[in-house]
Amino acid sequence: MANIRQLDKRRKSVRNIRKITRTMELIATARFKKAMDRASAATDYTKRITQIVQDLANSGTSVSHPLLQAHDVIKAVDILVLTANRGLCGGYNGSIVRVASQRRNEILEQANAGQTSVSGKRGITAFRFAGVPIEKSYTQFDDQPSFEEVAKIADELIYRYVSGQVDRVDVAYTKFVSSSKQLPVVETLLPFSGFEVGSKQTPVGGSEPGTIRDDYEFLPNASAILQEVVPASFRARLFKCFLDAAVSEQIARMVAMKSATENAGDIIKSLSRTYNRARQSKITQEIMEIIGGVEALG
Repeated sequence: MANIRQLDKRRKSVRNIRKITRTMELIATARFKKAMDRASAATDYTKRITQIVQDLANSGTSVSHPLLQAHDVIKAVDILVLTANRGLCGGYNGSIVRVASQRRNEILEQANAGQTSVSGKRGITAFRFAGVPIEKSYTQFDDQPSFEEVAKIADELIYRYVSGQVDRVDVAYTKFVSSSKQLPVVETLLPFSGFEVGSKQTPVGGSEPGTIRDDYEFLPNASAILQEVVPASFRARLFKCFLDAAVSEQIARMVAMKSATENAGDIIKSLSRTYNRARQSKITQEIMEIIGGVEALG
């Protein structure tokens, strides 16, 4: 039979662990709500500014923008991987590293890798362990990424694409679909896909397919507006990726800590049963020894 003191000591240790995991679950829940509010607001803004770009594409103008034009030959591809700075969030970081590594291998088969940039200490550690060179690393982003910091990364990627240093920009992150569904994905953010300035496309706002929007007046002109709107749209899309990653991380941590808390409770119940059996057995043994002693004296 197991030692009673050891069982009691182990049960106390598991109870302390359960308190920690429960606290971490509550913290992740609070951070998740704040992050989801920011992501929801950014979703509306991103959809709206993307709609404006699409409406410009359907305005019948002949203007163009470098970010809307795909390069004829793909020689270099930049990939940005968004992971977490901390662990204890289930398979969140592992799934992102896995899909990013798969895309990077695909890139190496058809082009130069370009730059591999990683946000998050866990992703940086994983790629360095795998021997993957990292040109840019970011550790300043947490559950509330700053738009100004993301905009700096976006502007650098825009410069590399416009200057011809890179022919495509991919971003690997966990896409937030709902509170019960998050998907590790790799999306191509540059060039803008799905529409091209001067072509007839279906805008997001609900216009009929193939129609040209003629209800816009451009001041000072369409080209000047496009020069401002398209980079702003890219910054918003990249920022939305960071926000989705932040929300998904908190959900993953919340689920992982809830599971750990429940498992700790099951272990405590099992240890309590074993402890009670051992204690009862010891009490019975002591009673038998007392009775045996009394009988010997009699």
